[in-house]
Amino acid sequence: MKIICLQENLKKELNTVQNIIGKNLTLPILNNILLNTDKKQLKLSATDLEIAITNYVACKIEKEGGITIPAKILVNFINNLPNKKIEISVKNNIINLKCENYKSTIRGLDFNDFPIIPKIKSEPILEINSILFKDSLEQVINFVSLSDVRPEITGILFNYSSDKEIKLTTTDSFRLGEKIINIKDSKIKKQGQGSVIIPYKTAQELIRIISNQEEDVLKISIENNQILFNLSKIQIISKLIEGNYPNYQQLVFQQPETNILINREEFLKAIKLSSFFSSRINDVRLRINLKKSLVETFSQDIELGDNFSEINAEIKGKDMEIIFNHKYLLDGLNSINAKRILLGLIDETSPGILKPEGDSSFNYVIMPIKL
Repeated sequence: MKIICLQENLKKELNTVQNIIGKNLTLPILNNILLNTDKKQLKLSATDLEIAITNYVACKIEKEGGITIPAKILVNFINNLPNKKIEISVKNNIINLKCENYKSTIRGLDFNDFPIIPKIKSEPILEINSILFKDSLEQVINFVSLSDVRPEITGILFNYSSDKEIKLTTTDSFRLGEKIINIKDSKIKKQGQGSVIIPYKTAQELIRIISNQEEDVLKISIENNQILFNLSKIQIISKLIEGNYPNYQQLVFQQPETNILINREEFLKAIKLSSFFSSRINDVRLRINLKKSLVETFSQDIELGDNFSEINAEIKGKDMEIIFNHKYLLDGLNSINAKRILLGLIDETSPGILKPEGDSSFNYVIMPIKL
């Protein structure tokens, strides 16, 4: 293989694919990036056997071929070269790199030994604005379970069963986030129906990559328990999580008996202040005062002291006192971008629900602490 490319281009695309590479002692080749010529471009590939990322670099190809190179040394070397042309040649699984006065040789492994990256040939089930999909993922991704006891809730439920909307849902069994994307309002092309569970790491990588790209359209294809996210030049292929996602609908659609419309920033500040005086179980107590139209927050630590705050609110329903985990409350409030939020409560032992005022596309359900 012999190619010539710009350092700036190679640096950018290497940094896109190398993020999923860890330190694999069992299969050392998984610590490598695959470089091979394809479609008159340099193709870069990396995989951990669960997720694979491929990317393309524009270059001048003088001789076809390929090699796999340890990612750490390759990325560090390329990143520190000047922004000039790089000449890359491969012979006997050794890569020679030359850029102005800098030369290096790196020992690699035969590209034929690199794991085969699955190819998904099915037509896309969804074509959507990439930024819209990324922003929607970001609203719910932090609520996945970090425990492997129930693998099905360690990922994001991607439900495309409806002709009117798409839903992204996450839960760790203590709180739940649901983001609804309206198809008609978003100029989305969709075909087929179903639901799959996307691994957390895959969703993280997708968010990271879209954040650094200028692509407008994301195409999603599903085949043989694999999902493909296609951003034209960059492809992310991942295994899906098998299992049945919990039936959460009854939590989201329970009718609150008390509805509170409250300024998000003021509520957020009160919860933050209460968190400094919370006990070991991270509890903060909310007192709903209908007569005074106030939400009172209270927390107490025997060793530190206590905190009390009052926030004006529009309240319909009844007086109530309920205890939440302040971390979960803050997570929900930080996921909502609205001036005012609606807090719906049923009773002291039932889940509460947070959503933006006048916007039903995002729901955050939080379980109370029962003392």
